[in-house]
Amino acid sequence: MWELIQASKRKSWILFIAMGIFLLLVGYVIGVAWFGAQYGVIGLYLALCIWFILSLVSYFSGDSILLSVSRAKAVSRDVHPQLFNVVEEMKLSANLPVMPKIYIIDEPAPNAFATGRSPEKSSIAVTAGLLSRLNRDELQGVIAHEMSHIINRDVLYMTFAGVMLGSIVMLSHVFLRSMWYSSSSSRRYRSSSSSRDGGGAQVIMLVVAVVLAILAPLIARLFYFSLSRRREYLADASAVRLTRYPEGLASALEKIASAHIPLPSANPITASMYIANPLQKKRAVKTNLWGTHPPLLERIAILKNMTHGANYRDYQQAFMSAKGKSTSIMPTSALSDSEPIPLRHAMREQTSERSTKKRARDVGDLMRTLNKYVFLSCLCGMRIKVPPQFKGKEIKCTRCGRSVEVPLSDIKTIGSMIDAQK
Repeated sequence: MWELIQASKRKSWILFIAMGIFLLLVGYVIGVAWFGAQYGVIGLYLALCIWFILSLVSYFSGDSILLSVSRAKAVSRDVHPQLFNVVEEMKLSANLPVMPKIYIIDEPAPNAFATGRSPEKSSIAVTAGLLSRLNRDELQGVIAHEMSHIINRDVLYMTFAGVMLGSIVMLSHVFLRSMWYSSSSSRRYRSSSSSRDGGGAQVIMLVVAVVLAILAPLIARLFYFSLSRRREYLADASAVRLTRYPEGLASALEKIASAHIPLPSANPITASMYIANPLQKKRAVKTNLWGTHPPLLERIAILKNMTHGANYRDYQQAFMSAKGKSTSIMPTSALSDSEPIPLRHAMREQTSERSTKKRARDVGDLMRTLNKYVFLSCLCGMRIKVPPQFKGKEIKCTRCGRSVEVPLSDIKTIGSMIDAQK
């Protein structure tokens, strides 16, 4: 595993440096176009400053910003014991030094992501929709996938690569907007100064800068997406190695693919962090050039072809079988490990799994608790869910019509009492 991580980090740094050179090239060309050939270094400094500031913010606060934007809420073991048990199992299996923090996103769309700048400071967030749809084996497959992103050091790298992409987009956007909104007098000034400094060369550089500003975000985005897709394959392979049950992750991906539910808290910047693209309406498509993830149907087919073992070599063989060509997706260090890893059977509890409706109700109550709802019991046995904004002294039971007294008129006080007890 350590050799695999090292090989992945080496390739990541090579690609990361290539993106950095591309960023500096964009800055230099824009600087030359605006200020003249001798001032190209100004564009370099501008590109470096934007990247440095965004990198500092992402390194020290990137995970908290991402969790906040996603409207994720931290939960304790008491809130969802099964989720904590599964995360703890995968933490021990992956030999992770510290238990990741666990968050739940109050959204019906099934999805999950991992974040954090190191394995010691990491977090895993899952949606309420994921918890309500998956059984234990499937949930274990998803958690193992996200845990693999943490141990493979994907999270920090993809965060910085995303910052690099954002810097290129920002530079290009600022340049193009300034071209549209700059005054005619400043254009005449640049035209006269360019004629003094070299005439046609400056005009050519301006044209090159405009073309590069238009193409740079597209090229950088393709480059970034190719990195993201490769890491999804590796995380799937690592997840199967941790669980020894590829069918669990495959079944989870099938349920995610069939749920055409939007995820409003996701955006183009955070989309690549999720186990499946939350912005793609039809997630079961076979190919997508602009996708942040490999096609779900392809990932499912690879996992279902793993019938002999859970080794990286077994995943590579399943990958070639599903793709129909001898393309290597695993690092050489991973394929050198020939130690067999036998597959396990499905867990027994799967045969007595609670119904999907019951699971959905439980998760719904869980999210209401996190959102400071108060639960009251009527004499008829009805459980009444009182929202925090309710200010009345009584509430009517929808089943029998009785009036049930609310303990405190200010329901927010009850919410604060719940927080204090936690």
